Amino acid sequence: MSDTHAQTVSYVRDTMLPETSPPTTEVGAVKWLRENLFSSVTNTFLTLLSIFVIYWILSHVGPWMLGGIWNAGSLSECREIRDATVGSDHGVACWAVLSDRWHQLLFGYYPSELYWRPILALILFLGGLAPVLFDKVPRKMFILSAVAPFLCFWLLWGGSIWLPISIALGFVVGYVAYGPLTKALGSLAGIIGAIVLPLLYWLFLSGPIYAGLDSIAPIGIEFVESRAFGGFMLSVVIGLSAIVLSLPLGILLALGRQSDLFIIKTSAVVFIEVIRGVPLIVWLFTAQLLLNYFLPPGTNFDLTLRVIIMVTLFSAAYIAEVIRGGLAALPKGQYEGADSLGLSYWQSMQLIVLPQALKISIPGIVNTFIGLFKDTTLVVFIGLFDPLGIASAIRASTDWNGIYWELFIFIGAMFFIFCFSMGRYSLYLEKKLQRENR
Repeated sequence: MSDTHAQTVSYVRDTMLPETSPPTTEVGAVKWLRENLFSSVTNTFLTLLSIFVIYWILSHVGPWMLGGIWNAGSLSECREIRDATVGSDHGVACWAVLSDRWHQLLFGYYPSELYWRPILALILFLGGLAPVLFDKVPRKMFILSAVAPFLCFWLLWGGSIWLPISIALGFVVGYVAYGPLTKALGSLAGIIGAIVLPLLYWLFLSGPIYAGLDSIAPIGIEFVESRAFGGFMLSVVIGLSAIVLSLPLGILLALGRQSDLFIIKTSAVVFIEVIRGVPLIVWLFTAQLLLNYFLPPGTNFDLTLRVIIMVTLFSAAYIAEVIRGGLAALPKGQYEGADSLGLSYWQSMQLIVLPQALKISIPGIVNTFIGLFKDTTLVVFIGLFDPLGIASAIRASTDWNGIYWELFIFIGAMFFIFCFSMGRYSLYLEKKLQRENR
């Protein structure tokens, strides 16, 4: 047996071979290039063509941008410096317009000695938004989230401190009324009361209360009119305000459209369809010309606030449809499971249905917010100086008449930073909420 076994098994290795390095074509950058850029003849051709196009663009635009002039007081002075340095045959960017007019592009005609107020308002707003966006922020920061909108309003417009306080009391009225009304008449009556009572308070009581407090203890800072707002400050104020306000309103509209109560469902459907069926520019003209007719006589409602309200309503209609899509995507078993646990309607929405629907709707919601922020440039048609309006005013001056690309590149870069940041947060939130990765 041993001789037969020795003849059939010629060699048996009793030690392991040492590990060897993989081929260079299967690791690192070489592997990535082979798989992504040169995986086939077609991809290789498209890669080489793309490299050529990128090189051509950079070779023409790069010297124009990198060789730009930053120190000049006018476009004619820029051209004189260009002729003296590189010659009149070579075009270079005149970035000096940004050095000379950056304050207008960012703050419009806001008083320069008060720039600290919009900067502080933005910091407070982001601080109040942090506990809402990131779960690692201490929960005590929600106190800042509650007071930040009123502090930002006071810092931006100034005036008496009692005005934002009297407005905030309306939310306190709704919060206090919700509990007793819910216990006495049910959850629906509590919600209606929490909405109607603050509106009545703001229409009839907030004015006298504000006037009385201001006459007893006048405390405030310098008032700034809305016509001084402009540039990116105006876009940020309108865009962020509408984003923050339209999300909860859109959720209520989406739930109202799916309600079994005829009046609530019909009201939500009519509101959404009417708002979505008319272009935003028409609603902006409505805010400028017609909204005052629906207010009590003698009311002087600020144009910027009117625009914020109209943009908020416009965005809420689109958000409502996005969230309704998320609600429709949930399996019916989720609703039945909530009912089997004995949860009320609002408990099931808060604990089971809405968290899943909002997770599904994140891409659509963020896409709507990005479109909303870019649409703030439409306010130029109703006389507000957004970044494009400020750029037109700068180009109308004798010093910078004839300059175009430098201003538009700067404005586009600023909008890209804001929109790209929202898109990246959306991806972060989607990845964080993916249950299969936990």
